[in-house]
Amino acid sequence: MTPAFDMARLMSAAAEKEGLTDWGPVPFEEPLAVLLDSYAAAELNDIGTYILRSGILHSLRMRLRAQEWFRRHPEIAEERIAAPIVVVGMMRSGTTLLQRLLAADPRFYCAYGWEVVEVAPHLDHEFCGEDSRIAIAEAREQKSRELAPDLFAIHPMYAREPEEEIVFLSDAFLSHVPEAGAHLPKYRSWIDEQDFTPAYQYLHRMLKFLQWQKSRRRRTPHVSRWVLKSPAHLGYLDLLRAQFPDLHIVHMHRDPRDTIASGASLNATLHAMHADTVDVRRVGGEWLQRMGWTNDRAMAIRDSWTDEAQRVTDIDFAAAVADPIGQVARVYDAIGVDLTDDAEASMRRWLVERPRELQRPAYALETYGLSGAQIDDRFAAYNARFRVAPNEGRTGD
Repeated sequence: MTPAFDMARLMSAAAEKEGLTDWGPVPFEEPLAVLLDSYAAAELNDIGTYILRSGILHSLRMRLRAQEWFRRHPEIAEERIAAPIVVVGMMRSGTTLLQRLLAADPRFYCAYGWEVVEVAPHLDHEFCGEDSRIAIAEAREQKSRELAPDLFAIHPMYAREPEEEIVFLSDAFLSHVPEAGAHLPKYRSWIDEQDFTPAYQYLHRMLKFLQWQKSRRRRTPHVSRWVLKSPAHLGYLDLLRAQFPDLHIVHMHRDPRDTIASGASLNATLHAMHADTVDVRRVGGEWLQRMGWTNDRAMAIRDSWTDEAQRVTDIDFAAAVADPIGQVARVYDAIGVDLTDDAEASMRRWLVERPRELQRPAYALETYGLSGAQIDDRFAAYNARFRVAPNEGRTGD
């Protein structure tokens, strides 16, 4: 085992830094061991080794610190995550747009970028004034803009904007995040056969923790439900529903030709941060396989739900771009909540004031060894089900 990825050393280092030893009730050791073995076998450069090891250490420290908060405040475990709205869809299908529009409604909770970066504050933290983690996250955002401009352009993470909760799945070491940043054939194949229940249990636990923190800061609670979002949930809608039985899914759709190259571009950029040599055609093939696998699972799970029509709202990317408020209104109708004038005004204000996307690096399907015909073939069932006229009027990213 490469010393940098030695499990005992990492866990010991996290425990020493936090002065804590209770890892909490959700198991994580087996997936962590497989992931670390895979990292040790990967062709990482020194920077990649440092970045990935630091990420593992941070996850372990957050787990320890969060568990201590639960121990000191048992009432956290009694928080209820009621009827969350969960936005899913392939990358670049409009999931961020819908999530942030919904989150603009002050009646809804969301996880902000600064919250997912450091979910557990220091144990002497006081919930008054502006949270000190915001400044830390803003400094990290600026550092990312400067040191990894291509990554920030493709996948910006803003400290003060709603963010996806995939970080909590990653912190459970059962997620598809690692394969997006390194060539990990062992871990990639291993997780395909695993039960992701512990990851979703950990996600649920961290949302309770965040909700408790928010209620302490707000003092006048009037928020009733969460807006969640992650493309990673697509393949695990059954596990998501097992944790949140009263959820409502917003499933975003876009021509896969317009989404696959974007995802491959992001993954190739991440690989290049961690390794000196990147086979971009392999990255493209792996991303196509993963997205096909994910969408097949999503469709099969939805087919198994007898109440699918009440549980899922399907929204097309083009419709969301053309009439964002109108498409959001469909979600409100589906969940039986009034879209108030105040909520709509807040959404329209966000549309005007939202961060403007930077120019993304150029990419094309061919760069990653892919073709439009190949994607059409792999997603034929998806296109037939969700896209009335696939490829018609298609535009690039």
